[in-house]
Amino acid sequence: MPFRDKVVLVTGGTGSFGQRFVRIALAELSPKKVIVFSRDELKQFEMAQQINDDRIRFFIGDVRDPDRLARAFQDVDTVIHAAALKQIPAAEYNPFEAIKTNVLGAQNVINAALDCGVERVVALSTDKAVSPINLYGATKLCSDKLFVAGNAYSGREGTRFSVVRYGNVVGSRGSVIPLFKQKRLEGRLPITDPRMTRFWITLEQGVRFVIASVERMTGGELFVPKIPSMRVVDLAEAVAPGCLMETVGIRPGEKLHELMIGEDDARRGIDVGDYYALLPEFAWWSGDGIVGTPLPEGFVYRSDTNTQWLTVEDIRRMIEA
Repeated sequence: MPFRDKVVLVTGGTGSFGQRFVRIALAELSPKKVIVFSRDELKQFEMAQQINDDRIRFFIGDVRDPDRLARAFQDVDTVIHAAALKQIPAAEYNPFEAIKTNVLGAQNVINAALDCGVERVVALSTDKAVSPINLYGATKLCSDKLFVAGNAYSGREGTRFSVVRYGNVVGSRGSVIPLFKQKRLEGRLPITDPRMTRFWITLEQGVRFVIASVERMTGGELFVPKIPSMRVVDLAEAVAPGCLMETVGIRPGEKLHELMIGEDDARRGIDVGDYYALLPEFAWWSGDGIVGTPLPEGFVYRSDTNTQWLTVEDIRRMIEA
């Protein structure tokens, strides 16, 4: 078991994902210790006030700093890599900073895990890494490739690396929901394009999918959950019923519809029931472990052609949960 009586570390541990993961891990997974690794001392202080458990530890550090990672990864069994610069406009305006954190930081995490003998590492990705049109997506695509290839460095008995990719998280930092709640007081909502669709997942679902992926991974897989899509106009109606919607146009670096598995990636993909897995094409891949049905020729997993859709009421329940 990758969690029971194990030392678990989560980078970016004070973020939305990290905080929910830590709470679930402590309550349900019986870890020996959970280490929160992040840069913000205030968020760590606030998190420590909210979680009273002697199994939690806090490390101030940045994934850009290999020496600090090497210190933090001592005696760690499982790593969840959630640290990233993910705001698209900020990444476009500060491209070197995004690369330092999302690409070089990924390399530092891989090297520290290899050097410290970590058993399993799962890195969080994003739908924006598929056919990226912005720098954030490009850095995450590079990160995904690094983590999959990390298995070649570790050898058959060494550290295992895998990736989890999912869509927009309901209510996460940077979500459009707080903006819509603010704008509904004015009676007008800015809509980028009424045709726009997005994949949608709750924070709880995302965390539990990552936990399941850590347990099932053999190394090299990229896991994609089957999740519903929603229309941005339905989201607006769910948050602010009756408000006037004003089309303002798609922002730079933004897609009309989002893609989680492209046609070329699908050639190495399998359907495993409630999720998809993209398998590596390297010579070291043994093919053991994950079993599923090969995806059909021409398959794509895109938000506007998805078979699962959320209604306005579904979205409203998710927001209020």
